[in-house]
Amino acid sequence: MTSSERDESAGSVPALSAAGPLPNTVVVPADEDPVAEAGSEVFGGPPGRRALLGVSWWVPARFLALAVIVTYVLGLAQKLPCYDGGWFHGATAQYTHACYSDIPHLFTGRGFSVGLHPYLDKLPMPSSDMQYLEYPVLTGLFMQIAAWLTPLGGGDQSREQWFWLINSGMLLICAVVVVVALVRTHRRRPWDALLFALAPCLALDATVNWDLLAIALTAVAMAYWSGSRPVWAGVFIGLAAAAKLYPVLLLVPLLVLCLRAGRLRAFWQAAAATAGAWLLVDLPIMLANWQGWATFYTFSQSRKEDYGSFWLILMQDRNAQLDTLNTWIAGLLVLCCLGIGWLALTAPRRPRFAQLAFLVVAAFVLTNKVYSPQYVLWLIPLAALARPRWRDFLIWQACEVLYFFGVWSYLAYTGDAKQHGIGQDWYHFAIILHLLGTLFLCVMVIRDILLPERDPVRWDGSDDPSGGVLDFAPDVFVLGTARRLREEETYEQFALPGEAEWLAAAEPADAERN
Repeated sequence: MTSSERDESAGSVPALSAAGPLPNTVVVPADEDPVAEAGSEVFGGPPGRRALLGVSWWVPARFLALAVIVTYVLGLAQKLPCYDGGWFHGATAQYTHACYSDIPHLFTGRGFSVGLHPYLDKLPMPSSDMQYLEYPVLTGLFMQIAAWLTPLGGGDQSREQWFWLINSGMLLICAVVVVVALVRTHRRRPWDALLFALAPCLALDATVNWDLLAIALTAVAMAYWSGSRPVWAGVFIGLAAAAKLYPVLLLVPLLVLCLRAGRLRAFWQAAAATAGAWLLVDLPIMLANWQGWATFYTFSQSRKEDYGSFWLILMQDRNAQLDTLNTWIAGLLVLCCLGIGWLALTAPRRPRFAQLAFLVVAAFVLTNKVYSPQYVLWLIPLAALARPRWRDFLIWQACEVLYFFGVWSYLAYTGDAKQHGIGQDWYHFAIILHLLGTLFLCVMVIRDILLPERDPVRWDGSDDPSGGVLDFAPDVFVLGTARRLREEETYEQFALPGEAEWLAAAEPADAERN
């Protein structure tokens, strides 16, 4: 029986032993995942000796880095219609070809082409709610470095093309960093990183915006945490939060998991390092120009419901805006985080860090007022660690790919009098597909938490490979079902001879009477 078959029919929680799985073995997806097994038959059959760690130069990290590069280059090719003219000519050409990118437009729109400095100089055409660059500080620095590397000669179109190419090269480095960090996070499961390396949305969305910078820093943070180095993990969470807001959410699962395992010292080390690293990056800009630094936060606060969110469906259907939208969003996110925290403390076995990290970031994505297509990149590395199953991953990716083409088709429809594309109703359907796809993957992760025997990462006796100090740590504080199970185990351990058997026999009788 393969482990993929056990995924559908398992009925008992795998034994948890401090010894863990065999230390020098590597999990091969073709041996346990039916989709990977079928794919291996197409691409040469089961892996041989050259696929094993330490046997040849082609160790998993190098092979996966090459796979990322190939996927990324395919994505660059998909942007060629825009590079050749779609970004510069025609009102909707970049939408009809589905090759839009913020990068070339912001080179001139945010003043990089004329040497303006982000956060210090006002935008060339400021508005009442946005007078400075609307990106976090580390992303602004990334953009500025690319602008410094952009040649001075040539017209605006040529320089915008160069700016996009330079940013694309820098973001490719970020993508390679992500896949190497994933390999180091789950060391016995390096091939799970192939989910990220071959993700269709990586090709489509990698150069839409600068999100891969924050994603790379977040992946490095998780790799450090898995290596039981909470301070360095916190440093990189702080740097990631200085590039994009969402990485700070990783502190939520770390708090509840460390509380359950009695490892709060590690959490506070990570939290302090996060604050320190974030301040180290942001404080100079705060002191230089507070208004310029705060633009990202004030713009996010004042922004109305936007593309990709279920809030847009509600507002367009009722043809009115919700004045208390930010309050509703904050309330829903807090409720989701409380629910995830309760799940973490009551699950029969402590959830893995990657599982809760995926759920928290997914909750943020689902409740947010806007969903830009590249936001799916936030979730791909977390999904590869939380639910490394090709079937579920591809179902989710299919929904996201359909949304990717749906949003550009809708913008083409609304931006051109000829109305080439899809109308509002079909765009709402694309949004619903995205929401359902993400919810589907959340449900699968929650199922793995509630039924640990179905968790593919734990079949071999592993506990939490991404957990670092949490891996194989005994529970200290639990609630609900987990507390009841612990009390029963404690009773059985110290009961007099015959009493534990009496308790087990009495439970079915009590259930029948009730």
